[in-house]
Amino acid sequence: MIQPKVALAKGSKKLINAWAFYDWANSVYPLVISSAVFPIYYGMVFAENNQIDFFGYAVKNTAMISFVTAMAFIVVAIISPILSGIADYIGNKKKFMKFFVLMGSISCVGLYWFDLETIYIGLFFYFLAMIGLWSSLVFYNSYLPDIAFEEQQDRASARGYSMGYVGSVLLLLFNLSMVMMPDMYGIEGTEREAAMLAMKYSFVSVGIWWALFSMYSFYYLPVGTSDQKVTQDIIWNGFRELGKVWHDLSKNLRLKRYLVAFFIYSTSLQTVMLVAAYFGEEEIAWGSDSDKTLGLITSILLIQIVAILGAIITARCSERFGNLKTLFVINIIWAVICVYAYFIHTPEEFYVIAGFVGLVMGGLQSLSRSTYSKFLPETDDTASYFSFYGVTEKIAIVIGMLLFGVLDQITGSMRTSILFFFVFFVIGALMLLRVPKENKA
Repeated sequence: MIQPKVALAKGSKKLINAWAFYDWANSVYPLVISSAVFPIYYGMVFAENNQIDFFGYAVKNTAMISFVTAMAFIVVAIISPILSGIADYIGNKKKFMKFFVLMGSISCVGLYWFDLETIYIGLFFYFLAMIGLWSSLVFYNSYLPDIAFEEQQDRASARGYSMGYVGSVLLLLFNLSMVMMPDMYGIEGTEREAAMLAMKYSFVSVGIWWALFSMYSFYYLPVGTSDQKVTQDIIWNGFRELGKVWHDLSKNLRLKRYLVAFFIYSTSLQTVMLVAAYFGEEEIAWGSDSDKTLGLITSILLIQIVAILGAIITARCSERFGNLKTLFVINIIWAVICVYAYFIHTPEEFYVIAGFVGLVMGGLQSLSRSTYSKFLPETDDTASYFSFYGVTEKIAIVIGMLLFGVLDQITGSMRTSILFFFVFFVIGALMLLRVPKENKA
């Protein structure tokens, strides 16, 4: 790819905006695929029978998607240290980030062929798309301390999430218009057939959007240069670097305790966010299929719009009250949301909870990332530390999704699973209180 003639200086507004623009590019995946359109499509595919015959075993469809998600995160947790180790050594994080962006975007296009007759292929594309997104984020997040100074990082992180919310909402509105008014786009068939075909086109639009808009970030993000060849030792260097980070944690009590708290509440946070739309699709009494589609997408739009405000408010609160106090309050709010979700049944109640989720969703993610960046010791090896952060988050998600899937499969209800995660938010909040204000060896 062509690079700018003069590299942008660290801390420059243009460089920070170019970095944050990747959120604009990739956030359409978590919104359209993970949160809005795909869960609705997935529910419609299994409308007559919510069981999947998976190699002779009857698995509940929502439990199945939880298990596939968990497997994807296991792969990401394993390969990201290897990739970050290679990227550190040859000095080119961008090359690997590009690979996973293309893999993820192509897999989103592949979801067009997701159907009962091709269920294994469809789940495989879903699996690859998730790996593409989360692996690219390993390198994207590691750029934060490279492109912004410490005092800029909270706002830069929040700017990325805010841009992501705006961009993804724009595409979702376009997708919603296709689903609700297929005739306007020349999509023919019965109401159900036309809606499902429009959803397939939505998956294709996500892949194109993600790949296309990533190019702006790739143009400006810095790239290292090295003539070093990749050897077997280098491949395993990432795990050695993780070992060093683990060892260094014994000398950095603040970072160690923060990571423990982050691991605990991430087990709940990412799991609840990944299954929220499936919960709404299955557990809320919407009425007709069209009411369900419109209601769920409206809820997701509400979450995204409120989340823009939530990310900004969180950044301001962190400046006034401190990162840890703000994170503590957000975790308590999430705990209350889990309890409330157990008792809701009507669309109106789901809209209320969607508003509160939007208020704290991006705030907890954005502030967690920038807090970790602030707590890092002086080092040039930011990729290894963010690889460790990423692996910690992925393992938490694996545990969370497996727990959710098992509870869903055993109880036959997603409500018990959601309520269960109340505990993790509370424990995570309490663990944040144990993080010292200053580092102590």
